[in-house]
Amino acid sequence: MTISTINRFRGFAFALIAGAALATNPINARADTGFKTWVADFYATAAKSGISRSTYQKAFAGVDGPDKRVLEKAAYQPEFKSQIWDYLDSRVNPYTVKIGQEMLSKHGRTLSALENHFGVDKHVLLAIWSMESNYGAVLEKRDRLHHVPQALATLAWGDPKRGKFARTQLISALKILQSGEITPDHLTGSWAGAMGHTQFIPSSYLLYKVDADGNGNADIWDSIPDALATAANLLAKNGWQTGKTWGYEAVLPGGAAKYDGQTKTLAQWAALGFSRPNGKPFPRPGDRAELKLMAGANGPAFLMMRNFFVTKRYNAADSYALGVGLLADQIAGYGGMQQRWPRPDGTLDMVEKFELQTKLKQLGYYEGEIDGNFGSGSKAAVQAIQQRLGMPADGEPSHNLLRALR
Repeated sequence: MTISTINRFRGFAFALIAGAALATNPINARADTGFKTWVADFYATAAKSGISRSTYQKAFAGVDGPDKRVLEKAAYQPEFKSQIWDYLDSRVNPYTVKIGQEMLSKHGRTLSALENHFGVDKHVLLAIWSMESNYGAVLEKRDRLHHVPQALATLAWGDPKRGKFARTQLISALKILQSGEITPDHLTGSWAGAMGHTQFIPSSYLLYKVDADGNGNADIWDSIPDALATAANLLAKNGWQTGKTWGYEAVLPGGAAKYDGQTKTLAQWAALGFSRPNGKPFPRPGDRAELKLMAGANGPAFLMMRNFFVTKRYNAADSYALGVGLLADQIAGYGGMQQRWPRPDGTLDMVEKFELQTKLKQLGYYEGEIDGNFGSGSKAAVQAIQQRLGMPADGEPSHNLLRALR
């Protein structure tokens, strides 16, 4: 292709996009010309992947600049990495368990059908739904969602670290739009392009999508059966072992931290002194498991089975896969962890956070949701009651305050 041909192609693509934008909004003279040029140029790449001109026009209709919120979120780096217990507290707690059990009752027939068809534990599907979108609650916050083509184009144009990923996902998003599965106004997701109830990136959606409700579209945005079936399909196709657990909480014997990361049979682990905190034997002693010490030698041990690593195909973080397993167990009624994390002295575990929040509400200091998360409202309530009790008013939940209110 000659330079002049490329320039004509670029000119046509840009005119196509700009014309669509002009139909509803005048071009903002201050819109980033670099971004508009990138979008125009990328049409040539999209066309090579079979994307039609009309699809491209629909995807970028009304888009005359980058999504600045995407760049802000992409640039954000937390000052401190959260501890494993803080991560799990916000995701595995009485609130998420309660909602999960309510969803199990509400969608029980669908979940049982998916479990029978795919062989994936229905409680695991509920846990993933919770971890990904708070059982769909994040989709109701329209102001936090992004138009996926614009978000991915913004990353591809303005974030060198994520450029390759964003370009690949943008092509996949355009293929979704071209298939007719979803209309442009429904093609929404996170700043990085994760979509729907179960937060699939576009390429994974194309690989694993399932039309479970039989309406002709695999709609993970508005159809809960489709979203949960797509998640089940991902796990099944990546080797989920039906009827087996994700792993076991274990008591770490003295001097056994040196085995961290090693894989042995459960019988071999038991011979080394590893045991379950509830005193029960390990089922199927011939099954193999990897030792993971998520909080080091001073924390609980976990013997992780095949299904733990299959869950990581959804999200590669160990903390995520552990959260899914623990939440699934509690939704199923098996109870939670029996050992404590090595938290700093004086800090509360999640059950204690719920207790404190409940007491603050009963005393009229707090009006929000009892969810164990101490945001600005909860901290203001803590500070107010600390002042009343003559304690240092730092707004931080603590054992001293909880004991004073018991």
